[in-house]
Amino acid sequence: MKMETTESLWRSGTPPVMADIPESLSRVFDTIIVGAGITGITTALLLQKAGQQCLVIDAETVGSGTTGGTSAHLNTFFDATYPEIESDFGKDTAKQVADSGKEALSLIKEFIDQYHIDCDFEYKGAYLFSETEKETKQLIEILEASRNAGIEVVEYQDNGVPVPFQIAIHFIDQGQFHPLKYVAALADEFVNLGGALLENTFVNNSSYENDVHTVEAGQSSFKGINLVYATHVPPGITPFSFRCAPYRSYVLAVKLKNDAYPTGLAYDMQEPYHYFRTHEIRGQKYLIIGGEDHKTGHEDPVQAFKNLEAYAHKYYRVESVDYKWSSQYYIPVDGLPYIGELPGAADKTYMATGFNGNGMMFGTLSGKIISDLILGVENQNAELYSPSRMKPIAGFSEFVKENADVAWHFVADRFSAEELESFADLQPEQGVLAEINGTKAAVYKDAGGTVTALNPTCTHAGCTVVFNDAEKSWDCPCHGGRFDTSGKVITGPPRADLLKISL
Repeated sequence: MKMETTESLWRSGTPPVMADIPESLSRVFDTIIVGAGITGITTALLLQKAGQQCLVIDAETVGSGTTGGTSAHLNTFFDATYPEIESDFGKDTAKQVADSGKEALSLIKEFIDQYHIDCDFEYKGAYLFSETEKETKQLIEILEASRNAGIEVVEYQDNGVPVPFQIAIHFIDQGQFHPLKYVAALADEFVNLGGALLENTFVNNSSYENDVHTVEAGQSSFKGINLVYATHVPPGITPFSFRCAPYRSYVLAVKLKNDAYPTGLAYDMQEPYHYFRTHEIRGQKYLIIGGEDHKTGHEDPVQAFKNLEAYAHKYYRVESVDYKWSSQYYIPVDGLPYIGELPGAADKTYMATGFNGNGMMFGTLSGKIISDLILGVENQNAELYSPSRMKPIAGFSEFVKENADVAWHFVADRFSAEELESFADLQPEQGVLAEINGTKAAVYKDAGGTVTALNPTCTHAGCTVVFNDAEKSWDCPCHGGRFDTSGKVITGPPRADLLKISL
């Protein structure tokens, strides 16, 4: 029977982490990590292995955010291409970025081998292919710069998918895995080593006094010497609210009528690009196909899914679309992530953001860099990815463009809606921006007919939210904050829920 859901393929049938909550949560921890995705759990495990006592807190469950929404490609080439890195930072930096990607992939494989993790890990070849003359020129530049950076890549006569192409290149020893099986196993090892894990606990605030961080979460508070935000962007308004732009990417898990599933990883060069791979779950193969990326809150998610499904039907004999989902990521203005101490924050506050579409790799690398910084271990990549780095040329035009866009929304989105004369006009599971008796509201009617009205002003920086009809959420077009239909924060950087309006 066909099943369709906006929950990812990875969440289907993956057992939860079984964590006994320690009674000694009142002690001062060495490190508190906010966020239980691949970044937070990798950081926590490395610190706990080194003898620290750590606490991980997540608003939902292990891997419930972007880690559970990734397409789980493991690449040593990135969305910021090696020609771009060469141009903005130089050839030496391009080689260092390539080496750091290899280090991240090696650490993932090391954990899998050390802990005997059954997470469907496989080394795969990856194809990148062009379809136009412009793309071909870019691809030849990528081939040369990737080789200069030390990446093993060759021209190839195939692109791995039934999409017509001009030329293709083939990256050796890339990979794929089941992200939730992997991260859940790391979390189990962290707990086995005495680590504390709190799920379904939203962090409201933090303060710093007498060299100790106090984190307020739910109805409780916790203390730690170090504080790590493994949460996309740090909460509240920071410089990284303006240096990283939020995007959503869409993914389908498709059953085919034949066995024409890709045997490798593949990527086109369209803007936005599409990506392909195969994964087998409980004996059933799925074509995983993604793309249609757009800035959060700026396009129609329902149309994005329709476009992606039409693209899949164009090249494959689709039997059914069994899963569809989207996930959020952040694009840094200069192409490289920000990993390390949070500038302008209290001492010993760390962050990791700006992974672009390479979250599994940079999340793993972040765990290594941040744990080394906390432990006082020299890390050769810390300076490269430092959030304090200053590159006035690299990414400057992107910085101006993204922040002009944010400024536009502050003004243009003050409110744009028609008077809602009757809630009967709303269809079930529909959300609209409306004025009700002169009051501006974000209004939603659930499947049972219950109507909820919220203040539509995002609690982060004051932009107006828009309704995401595909995932039934209110999304902020400025900095990517997302709220469920009751107003609860589901994606930072907002810390406070949308206020309800009495009807």
